[in-house]
Amino acid sequence: MASEEPQAKKVKLSVEEKTDTPAKLSPNLLFGMGNPLLDICAVVDKDFLDKYSLKPNDQILADDKHKALFDELVKKFKVEYHAGGATQNSIKIAQWMIQEPHNIGTFFGCIGKDNFGKILKEKAQEAHVDAHYYEQDEEPTGTCAACITGDNRSLVANLAAANCYKRDKHLDLEENWKLVEKAKVYYIAGFFLTVSVESILKVAKHASETNKLFCLNLSAPFISQFFKDNLMQVMPYVDVLFGNETEAATFAKEQEFETKDIKEIAKKAQALPKVNKKRERIVVFTQGKDETTVVHSGKVETFPVLKIDPKDIVDTNGAGDAFVGGFLSQLVQEKPLDHCVKAAHYAAYVVIQRAGCNFPEKPDFK
Repeated sequence: MASEEPQAKKVKLSVEEKTDTPAKLSPNLLFGMGNPLLDICAVVDKDFLDKYSLKPNDQILADDKHKALFDELVKKFKVEYHAGGATQNSIKIAQWMIQEPHNIGTFFGCIGKDNFGKILKEKAQEAHVDAHYYEQDEEPTGTCAACITGDNRSLVANLAAANCYKRDKHLDLEENWKLVEKAKVYYIAGFFLTVSVESILKVAKHASETNKLFCLNLSAPFISQFFKDNLMQVMPYVDVLFGNETEAATFAKEQEFETKDIKEIAKKAQALPKVNKKRERIVVFTQGKDETTVVHSGKVETFPVLKIDPKDIVDTNGAGDAFVGGFLSQLVQEKPLDHCVKAAHYAAYVVIQRAGCNFPEKPDFK
């Protein structure tokens, strides 16, 4: 491990003040809320990307010009279906890394009363995630087209039902809020800022007031650009901030950090105002095959990723979600920071060698 501050790896991220023994695990300790989507994955050609003005490696929300994309993808290419959505993927990966007990992770999101929704419920159950969906019949279950070219993927999300999550109809219900209160670690991908910032704020404020850990992901450049106000409403409650180098660069530009250096961006993000003064914010920025940068307690640490032969890379779709899931799996067990990052790298390493955000039956992580 390359590091500018060797002693920093002793720092523990914990939900309790005492960190001598690992946390005793029980169901619902990890809480996630986001956009449940059914991923439709296919290897496509450049002409397909050009037709719909897609970049080879990007994440966007579908608009009118993408309406025909989903049908054409299914008709023209060989597709695979996977239960997806960024937050749900990460909760699923965390459960896989932990294995026992089941239902460590709780997940909230909105689906339609349709066949895709039924598939998502089955997939969550198979993954041992305690999913409590808000089901409505105005919009169909959301989908995400993963258009794969080489080891790049262009994601086009049609949120549909995922966009219909209502705080008062679901999060505020007593039986659901009790599940929120049971958790010690909370994770929400930035994509949900486009759906229900009031739901995120309710969870984030609860975490801050009870000195629990609230984690957020920058998720995509468009979040920092077009949902900046929502993002900055939530930022003061963020204990752990995740992002990749592209998202970090866009965030820095929008925040007028006046630097393109990933370490400087991470330091400036870490220093943004924070409500819960009992713990300092931790910033974790990945850079694909390059080292991961972590800033905590004003210190910068870098972690090399696991080496992989490019020919073994099947699909980078889900690598970021897997990274976070691996990290959360150790965070919820109150493991040291370096352990969290190693688990994150391991999970991403496994997932990029498979199609979609999928994994073998059991992890081989020591």
